[in-house]
Amino acid sequence: MGSFPDKNPIPSKSAQVCSPIQKLRGELVSLVLGHGAAWSEELEKDLPSSWQRHGDLVLLSEDSFRATLWGEMGQELWETVAGAMGAKRLGRRGRVRSDSFRSPAVTLLLGEDGWVEHVDNGIRACSQPLSPPLSSGIGYFTLPYLVHAGAAFVHACEWNPHAVEAMQQNLQLNGVRHRCRIHQGDNRKLELRDVANRVNLGLIPTSEEGWPVACRVLRKDVGGILHIHQNVESFPGKALQPGQDLQLPVSKSQEDKGVQGGKDTVSGAGRRALCPTAHTTWQKWAEDTGTQIRTLLQKLDGKPWQTNVLHIELVKSYAPHVHHIVLDLDCRPLS
Repeated sequence: MGSFPDKNPIPSKSAQVCSPIQKLRGELVSLVLGHGAAWSEELEKDLPSSWQRHGDLVLLSEDSFRATLWGEMGQELWETVAGAMGAKRLGRRGRVRSDSFRSPAVTLLLGEDGWVEHVDNGIRACSQPLSPPLSSGIGYFTLPYLVHAGAAFVHACEWNPHAVEAMQQNLQLNGVRHRCRIHQGDNRKLELRDVANRVNLGLIPTSEEGWPVACRVLRKDVGGILHIHQNVESFPGKALQPGQDLQLPVSKSQEDKGVQGGKDTVSGAGRRALCPTAHTTWQKWAEDTGTQIRTLLQKLDGKPWQTNVLHIELVKSYAPHVHHIVLDLDCRPLS
């Protein structure tokens, strides 16, 4: 006797699970119909194509929920969206403004504030997700120096008042507030001098405007190390394989310019393949930077200095043939 397929088979567990966008769409269709309106192609296209999740805060894409009907639903819409996405707070991203602070254009749709707390590498930090790092920012460099590197004291420069507020909270969260002073304002006008053993110049594409300040705050008796960030362009060619380090020999020009020490090391471990001329380009930039820094120090101090390229670290590829690198430059007064 033959058998017939079940007309109403029990769906598998995977078939019963809706994706977030499917669940969101279903809730919104019910909401629209409940308001006596019809679901349309316009509303379908207006659903968010992407979003970011930060704890209980979800940030929607800027091109979502722009149709007139959504605006007529008011807070009920955002409560429905949050419920479908398992969020308590909602925001919508916008373009970063072209003001001096690069302020993020974020609209908070549901909730009282856009602050989130996260833990990274054992460091607690509060932030507003779309606030870009500026100088010290919310503590991207400052906190690791204090928490992990054991810095005795850190002077942090930041001119964005929102970032200053976040950094103050983060210093308190990690119990290191007493070892840091925040200088709010333009660091080019900083009056601080002759105090630092290390100076971090973390701005990209270039931190060159901060070099005179870095030279002024460096200790004049023993010198110190500058960590100089830069986006450097290089041309394509044969690849350097991930895990392979570049050993940069000290050139004759470096010796002539007073650069001391052995070989400079560029670390490219675990990152994408690099072009063959990258290390040559980086070395030249490092040499030129060392010369400029030495000239600045000698002009400020009135005495001779020497510079030594200790290390060049590849951070990431910033754009095609443009790499974000960091130069560790040792700077010492000549006795």
